[in-house]
Amino acid sequence: MPLELADVIAPPEGADREYLWTLNFGPQHPATHTTLRLILTIDGEVVVKAVPDIGYLHSGFEKLGEHLDYNQYVTIVDRMNYISPVANEIAWHHSVETLLGIELTPRCKYIRTIFAELMRIHDHLLCCGAAALDLGAFTAFLYLFAQREKIYDISEAASGQRFHPSFTRVGGLLRDVDDQWIDKVRAFVRGFPSVYADVCRLLNRNRIFVDRTRGIGVLTREEAINTSATGPIARASGVTRDVRKDRPYLAYKDFDFKVICATTGDCYSRYLVRMEEMLESIKIIQQAVENLPAGPVNVDVNSKVVLPNQSSVYRSIEGLIQHFELIMPNRQWQTPCEEVYASTESPNGELGFYVVADGSGTAYRARTRPPSFIHFALFPRLIVGHQVSDVVAVLGSLNIIAAELDR
Repeated sequence: MPLELADVIAPPEGADREYLWTLNFGPQHPATHTTLRLILTIDGEVVVKAVPDIGYLHSGFEKLGEHLDYNQYVTIVDRMNYISPVANEIAWHHSVETLLGIELTPRCKYIRTIFAELMRIHDHLLCCGAAALDLGAFTAFLYLFAQREKIYDISEAASGQRFHPSFTRVGGLLRDVDDQWIDKVRAFVRGFPSVYADVCRLLNRNRIFVDRTRGIGVLTREEAINTSATGPIARASGVTRDVRKDRPYLAYKDFDFKVICATTGDCYSRYLVRMEEMLESIKIIQQAVENLPAGPVNVDVNSKVVLPNQSSVYRSIEGLIQHFELIMPNRQWQTPCEEVYASTESPNGELGFYVVADGSGTAYRARTRPPSFIHFALFPRLIVGHQVSDVVAVLGSLNIIAAELDR
């Protein structure tokens, strides 16, 4: 629904209109990192009202889910939260596999879990690095982004693509990983703690960074629950909720890790929660890679849900037939005429897909629950009463990804 001009410029109740100014923050502003727009009503330097204006990056992602089959749509969800693309893929195919009643192989579960935690680290590295950069801490940004490049290399070694891997498939993965990939993951796990310690020394007790984030944008536990906040934002406010623990999926029940929480709910707490979560992700990855099961990564081809590998298509009539069965629009998957909602713990919070199936190879409706959409709605209540310079601190702590927000 388009914003009404009167709603945007109307002063808060009890405010003197004569001394108020309206300031557009974005959509073209370097500190928003993307196409976010905020219409701020300010009294001097103090924000008295904030109206988010969304939709600048609307791409019709959900509508495309009605036209692409259950494997093709993975290329679209890749581009929602493009900072952690494989986490989106895992959430999408988790929903589809829940609909079809598919049980993944142990090796596939472990590899997907490793990728999910790598994406969590990848997302948190950008969030913490960019939040620090917006407040003037340039050195920490470089340290953190160097680690992101290593995760890109790991993604490329597995899928052939760095930015949009499109690695998961219904019932499995694009391909199995090799020993070289495992060595890259082990090298990353070994080298990460020293870089992490350097960043902690740069930021955790940095007076400027702490003063700019502590006590800023406080979200109470009750507000977090009432506004459906999830992920690091909710946990920084004392909400001990994590889908990995509450509704275990993939191989999370096999691993020992803690749910990181804080109580103050300010920008500094959200930063600390994300930093600590990266260490827990390293623990999960280390456990998974050292106990990686043998066996196939895809469910049995005879189950008629998994695309055969390329060599089977070229060299056997069975593989060619199976390929055609899943590619031809009038064949594909035989889905039950049901609807299902399934979710995962993405880096930003609970990422879920509501899939309505009509028996065909494409979804009748593919609705997503994006964390960024929920969290951006929190911004007005977090920023009111703070200064204009605090806008970048609060935005950075929320980690809003516009492609996921607007869809």
